[in-house]
Amino acid sequence: MKRYLSNISLEEGLKKYTNEILSLKKIDTKFIDVDKCLNKITSDAVFAKLSSPFYNCSAMDGVAVKSKLTFMANEQNIITLKEDKDYIEVDTGDPIPKEFDAVIMVEDLLEKKDGQIKIYKPATPWQHIRCLGEDIVETEMIVPSFHKIRPQDIASMISAKADKVKVFKDFKIGIIPTGTELIDRYKTPEIGDIIEFNSKLFEGLILEYGATPVVYPIVEDNYYKIKQSVLLALSECDMVLINAGSSQGREDYTYDIIEELGKVVIHGIAIKPGKPAILGYGQNKPIIGIPGYPVSGWVVMENIVKEVISKLTHKEIEKRNVIRARLTKRIMSSLKYKEFVRVKVGNINNEYVATPIKRGAGTVTSLVHADGVITIPQNIEGIEEGSYVDVQLLNDISKIEKTIVSIGSHDIVMDLINNELTKKTEGKFKLSSTHVGSFQGILSIKKDECHIAPIHLFDVDCETYNKSYVKKYIDEDVSIIKLVNRTQGLIVKKGNPLNIKGIKDLVNIRYINRQKGSGTRVLFDYLLKKENIKKSDIKGYEREELTHMSLAKAIQNDDCDCGLGVYSAAKVFDLDFIPICEEEYDLLIKTEYLELEFIKNLLEVIKDNKFLKNVKSLGGYNTNNTGEIISL
Repeated sequence: MKRYLSNISLEEGLKKYTNEILSLKKIDTKFIDVDKCLNKITSDAVFAKLSSPFYNCSAMDGVAVKSKLTFMANEQNIITLKEDKDYIEVDTGDPIPKEFDAVIMVEDLLEKKDGQIKIYKPATPWQHIRCLGEDIVETEMIVPSFHKIRPQDIASMISAKADKVKVFKDFKIGIIPTGTELIDRYKTPEIGDIIEFNSKLFEGLILEYGATPVVYPIVEDNYYKIKQSVLLALSECDMVLINAGSSQGREDYTYDIIEELGKVVIHGIAIKPGKPAILGYGQNKPIIGIPGYPVSGWVVMENIVKEVISKLTHKEIEKRNVIRARLTKRIMSSLKYKEFVRVKVGNINNEYVATPIKRGAGTVTSLVHADGVITIPQNIEGIEEGSYVDVQLLNDISKIEKTIVSIGSHDIVMDLINNELTKKTEGKFKLSSTHVGSFQGILSIKKDECHIAPIHLFDVDCETYNKSYVKKYIDEDVSIIKLVNRTQGLIVKKGNPLNIKGIKDLVNIRYINRQKGSGTRVLFDYLLKKENIKKSDIKGYEREELTHMSLAKAIQNDDCDCGLGVYSAAKVFDLDFIPICEEEYDLLIKTEYLELEFIKNLLEVIKDNKFLKNVKSLGGYNTNNTGEIISL
């Protein structure tokens, strides 16, 4: 069995690999027309073939004069000049005859009639004249080698008659998706199929890096077929990426193919995710094996492929912006790897806060929801809550500044609010939600980690919702925005095959729970206690889902028999529902935030008839008090 050749650090591995591939075949160059060279990299310096301007010309509309005839002019000594003898009329850009050496603007003429002008102030030699070569002189360098050509460079080269430019050819990168389980997006997937999307992710990133992607057809897990696809890509491209098959499985062929065609320089980088990356070459061209999980692939693209492209194309690829932010949750990490953690970022009380989100290598949507990435160095066990960290931004900072940060309980209504808010404000404001449960939402408000916290915590002592918990944990001036009352109940499979009628029927069936600290978990524990049922009697009590939707989907997929959730989630997946109670799902907010512009817009959204109608259409919601504000 193959094994990783190393657990080399990212920095050391990149240095070793780039040093080796830079000694291989150099990127080709070509001459192209100057008007087609935008964003290309010059391989040679470009020199002016013509001075600009190539003659002395007027910089203003007015008259060209002999400056010595004007020296005595002042307000007490008005001088008269005759046309064609002492001056000639000129417009901007007109050539200046050699007998004249200055231009007087038309605005500075005292009088002009009958072929004569009167002036009241002197003209200095060469005033308002663009002299030959003022911009650039023939044979001077316009741009140097290894220069990324900008629009202003093109304009300058054209003005200096540099018609052809020697640049590096487009850097083509072949992308080969591999895997017998992969299908393209136009086919209907069956059990065991995976829609191939990594190639689109890589294609977009390569375009961002300034190279040219070439996507090849999906190749099944067959050594010969993958090898043939790699050979084709090597013949047509400057670099090849093989996606998947870089690990140690029985159908992972990338290592052996690269070794046969050339050399594996490194197999295994001390990064997480992305550890199984393979760095090698064949036919004097780089070949990189990228793990199949999308987040692993993204990490390898951003931290390895991007750097390799930069070195080989001589392009300084723009770095992502970095901000300093306070971490809202402790992050544990392995000592073996440099780890890349996706986070959501918000501006709370003029301070940036970063909240970690899903860390799985296969969760591509975590890249969609992430605002940035935190890097945890190798040999560090983790970062404590409250620490200040550098966040490499994936989103524009101006958008982050205009984002309402929501941390707390999950409900599909929050997605509706985000959609309506972005539509109402034409993208100016948005809502970013992190689902950690109601109790953590209250603590997030207390610790200044969010603007709002959706909560639905049931107080078992007084049998009321939310207010008692808020008063217990928060001393500051806060308010509750009433959002919806929603029906909680038992979600079961269509037709209720186990004939579940209530909490007593959950013993010895496959149950699926919500996470600790969630309002639904608090309610479920209360219902168990009320019925004198032990938690240990519930098969699956420890299995947790973060959202009502994921819980309902698991039941639909027959991964479990029942779970406590909201009616709207059951309705979406056509499941049966046994109502238990109606609960209050509210938004907790610091009272001072009610004056923020985006919160005012949010309030307008949730009071709008269109929004209320959409909420009711989901089923299981009461909106009678929506938008009411209660001070605590």
